[in-house]
Amino acid sequence: MAHTLTFDVARPTDHEAICALNYEAFVEEIPQHAPNPSKRLVDRFHHQNTYLVARDGSAVVGMLAIRAERPFSLDNKLGDLDAHLPLHRSLCEVRLLYVKPSYRSGPVFAGLMDRAMRFGRDHDYDLAVISGTTRQLRLYRHMGFIPFGPKVGSADARYQPMYLTMSRFKRDTGAAFARRGTFKRRRRSHLPPPPKSFLPGPVNIPNSVRRAFESPPRSHRSAPFLAQVREVQERLCRLTQAKDATLLMGSGTLANDVIGGQISKTGGQGVVVEDGEFGRRLGDHAARWSLPHRVFKRGWGEPWELDELGRFLDDGPAPKWLWLTLCETSTGVLHDLDGLRGLCRSRGIDLYLDAVSAVGAVPVDLGGVRMASAVSGKALGSYPGIGIVLEGPSCNPSPPQRGDRPIPRYLDLDVYRSAGSVPFTQSSNLVAALVAALRRYDAEDLFVGTARLGAWLRRELGGLGYRVIGGCDGRARAFSPAVVTIEFPPGLPAQGIADGLKAAGFHVSYESSYLLQRNWLQICLMGTLDRGSLEELVQAMDIERLIRRRNGRVLR
Repeated sequence: MAHTLTFDVARPTDHEAICALNYEAFVEEIPQHAPNPSKRLVDRFHHQNTYLVARDGSAVVGMLAIRAERPFSLDNKLGDLDAHLPLHRSLCEVRLLYVKPSYRSGPVFAGLMDRAMRFGRDHDYDLAVISGTTRQLRLYRHMGFIPFGPKVGSADARYQPMYLTMSRFKRDTGAAFARRGTFKRRRRSHLPPPPKSFLPGPVNIPNSVRRAFESPPRSHRSAPFLAQVREVQERLCRLTQAKDATLLMGSGTLANDVIGGQISKTGGQGVVVEDGEFGRRLGDHAARWSLPHRVFKRGWGEPWELDELGRFLDDGPAPKWLWLTLCETSTGVLHDLDGLRGLCRSRGIDLYLDAVSAVGAVPVDLGGVRMASAVSGKALGSYPGIGIVLEGPSCNPSPPQRGDRPIPRYLDLDVYRSAGSVPFTQSSNLVAALVAALRRYDAEDLFVGTARLGAWLRRELGGLGYRVIGGCDGRARAFSPAVVTIEFPPGLPAQGIADGLKAAGFHVSYESSYLLQRNWLQICLMGTLDRGSLEELVQAMDIERLIRRRNGRVLR
């Protein structure tokens, strides 16, 4: 019999068929649930599941469900689920995998798994867990699932916890199915694969964000666009505990210029912290706004104690404001926000932050902060082009001071406030992409994934003999997990290593003048990442292999 099989996300009209299949699977075939007269079984997570179905014509003949909201069903069965799992960034659970018996010798299983792989790729999952029935362990292993932990369930319905990485499926399982002809191999492109980016920007863009960016442009005066702006503002405020968020068409430099203009309205002496390139630039912002200030200067990549800053603040004219980078991108140093907040509160000092590389990478609570800058790119995982000014809960507009020079319209936060954040033309495509990027924080704890990857990367680099600023033990609390900086000795140019990595398909950060001057290289974990790509990068960073790749030109 010829099958006209299709595989897709279930429609609302499929739900009755899904409940019937669920009954057939987990009441009649696997006696996990008691029979009922309706011969329907509604899953307890039904409203959280995304169902993928196989159809033969209009009939649903197979299904599986994907769910990313914790706790998973396996959380309740195993206790500490994460202790059993390999390094990952974004996790989902695959459940209710079932195919009608008459279709099990054909392509339905493989088609469902292929559709699930594409769904996982589109939603940036890099690891899936499943409770595989012990009756089909051979099939699950063939699909690439790896068993872990003890078996769970009852004697009549026994299950083996298993996991599957996206990289393993793409490398092994998909290729195996394609060789068997279970589903058609996609046409190979003659173009080289895109490089894997470990830059602070541009970053690897999640597929959901790409699709949003490619939507038709809208007028910046239209109601749908203004609704998207409000959604971005609300999500940014929830993410950072800010009172308000203003979107600017530009970079983080623009956002810092706008903050400088607001500081100029308050008057008074201030302090700028310079412990890296972007702290130095804050000093330049202050100078260009003619802000009277002193500079608290410390060495690059050398964490300092808050007591040192406190003594500096108390020694000299009493400052009215403090401005510094929360995460110094040039080194990876991450400052203690709670400590800074307390230090400023006890002295009546307004705290301003460059949080460009912190927001989206680590939890940021702007309580007690007057203003902070952020951007749409970097750790938030969207395209560059939107600068963001976040106002803390206690921030109020500064009244103009007598003799103030007017702030240029494009830099005046009051102009944005009075126009609902849209006084000028803005890109609806960039805003739509940022909405999609921020929605990812609803479904998964990206901060935990980044922290886990950053700690693992430091340990692995230490094992290869690299000198990582901040240490390699994975507990570098004074450093961002999203910015890992490597210092090379004079005889081993970082540029040569980076060129070797580029030849292998990996882009790392080294071309900024401040990195070249110090012979530093940075690996940044921003945007969408997967464990497999990071493992491949570490493997490629074997120095001897890089030297061979560059034909002896790495060492000079």
